[in-house]
Amino acid sequence: MPHISEHSSPRRLPHADRLPRPLGRFVLVGALLSVGFISACKSGSKRPKYSPRAVTKVLAVPATSLQPAIAARTGSEDRPKWVTTDRWRRVRAIYTGFENAPLWLEEGGVKDRADALLEALRTAPDHGLDTAAYPLSEIAALVNAKRLTDTASAGTLADADVLLTSAYVAYAADMLVGQVDPKTVSQAWHIPAMPNELDSAIVHGIESADMNQSLADMAPQDPDYAALKTAFARYRQIAASGGWPVVTSTGSPDLQARLTSELAADDSSRSEDRGADSIATVPLPKSAGPLTKKTTPTSAGAGLSALISQYQERHGLAKNGKLDKATLAELNITAEHRAKQIAANLERHRWLPRSLGSRYVYVNVPAFRLDAYDSGQKTLSMKVVVGDEYEGKTTPVFSDSMETVAFRPYWNITPDIQRKEIVPKLASNPGYLEAQNMEWYNDGGTRRIRQRPGDKNSLGLVKFLFPNNFNIYLHDTPAKALFQQTDRAASHGCIRLEKPAELAQWVLGWDATRVQSAMNGSDDNKQIKVAPKIPVYIVYFTAYFRDGQLFFGNDVYERDDKLEKQVTAVTTAGT
Repeated sequence: MPHISEHSSPRRLPHADRLPRPLGRFVLVGALLSVGFISACKSGSKRPKYSPRAVTKVLAVPATSLQPAIAARTGSEDRPKWVTTDRWRRVRAIYTGFENAPLWLEEGGVKDRADALLEALRTAPDHGLDTAAYPLSEIAALVNAKRLTDTASAGTLADADVLLTSAYVAYAADMLVGQVDPKTVSQAWHIPAMPNELDSAIVHGIESADMNQSLADMAPQDPDYAALKTAFARYRQIAASGGWPVVTSTGSPDLQARLTSELAADDSSRSEDRGADSIATVPLPKSAGPLTKKTTPTSAGAGLSALISQYQERHGLAKNGKLDKATLAELNITAEHRAKQIAANLERHRWLPRSLGSRYVYVNVPAFRLDAYDSGQKTLSMKVVVGDEYEGKTTPVFSDSMETVAFRPYWNITPDIQRKEIVPKLASNPGYLEAQNMEWYNDGGTRRIRQRPGDKNSLGLVKFLFPNNFNIYLHDTPAKALFQQTDRAASHGCIRLEKPAELAQWVLGWDATRVQSAMNGSDDNKQIKVAPKIPVYIVYFTAYFRDGQLFFGNDVYERDDKLEKQVTAVTTAGT
């Protein structure tokens, strides 16, 4: 059983005090301390509350007899084997807070609240969750309507209620902060869960009068999550039905059928753009042609090349319309493996905060893309170059807030780059610094090298600073040709921008003329404060939606495999 992220010591966002109160994109269900599960924010009012203390009896057992039985059960160290020590502590704390009142059993026994929880547990695999943390068969065997009758004792009822609470705590934690701790599967993920908010969310969930809705709201409310969940179900179904035929060459009679089938599977889960309220149903394009194994490359002609190009674009491949070696290898990845990949990315969604803010920058490393959002709508998009996968140059996953835009910046070369790259070149070529418009400078008594502002500067004419422990920032680049590459992992870790001037306009609210004047003027290293600060999220999703279509990105840092191994138990079952 994987350890969940709330087991570790409290983890805070770096510089959390710099982040504004979240407002948009995701609706955080219950994790804000005082407002409970806030889909109520859509209607402008809080949801009705359920009060466990108001239950005076369950079946024939009065609450005054049931409460001591619950206290005795939670006071025991004999917890179910699937309940961790940390979760058992949470169960105890919850009952203490509600004066050991029954949380799930109602006057008539197993009714709406317990039924809602059991249904949520039954459908947990649809989210890519491993149900070892709340084994439905064991829970259902005890919480059985035939056993919980008017003859049931206080002890039997207490056992059932405590078991349901234990399952609820596990399910809520898995859904709200993720089932797998990213540190245990080498994800370089530094956007942490908030244990205190998790505790609050769990309690507020119990107080909800509509348990079905409360449990549903625990999943990320992002439309992309819902679309990935739909895609997950479809790929599991394809895998359970035997998967796709293997394609061996361009002349394979199965090629067009294989392309059409997978592209149709990808299109069937389309979502509206990030920030929309619902998933859109969009008809499949007719240009893909019929799903038939009799269509050959010869008869398909240009249509087949177009299908291959579309497939290549959706899978992070060079878009040449040819069945090259890389495309053939990608085509023969099984539907089962794709399901695992999607499940891994559903888990990554659960690692994210449920609200990213009303205005923020979002960089997905495997997609090599930056998107900027305002009031929940994507307003700017561009290609990016990210860190190389070798020699410690990878771009980490983290979040912080943009504070400064620097026009015509110096590039203060890091000691590591100076030692490994610049000094050896200088040793063999004494004129290297002058040729590269570089100079020595004094940094607190240490001799350092920097590159002067200008057209040769590796940071280009503008950079965007969001102070962080990784020394990562966004910046312009003179190496524009890199944006024509499909695989754009080529930097030292910082993120190079295809449209830096447009981002400066978006961040500062300046017009194009003013931005160009600052970039091409004579005022070097001009610092402009960003107010209010803008959250920046650097994320890692290898299965994601863009403009309503499912893409499989380049697992550039090979992080999928370890995470996929944690979700294999739920990917092959039929739907």
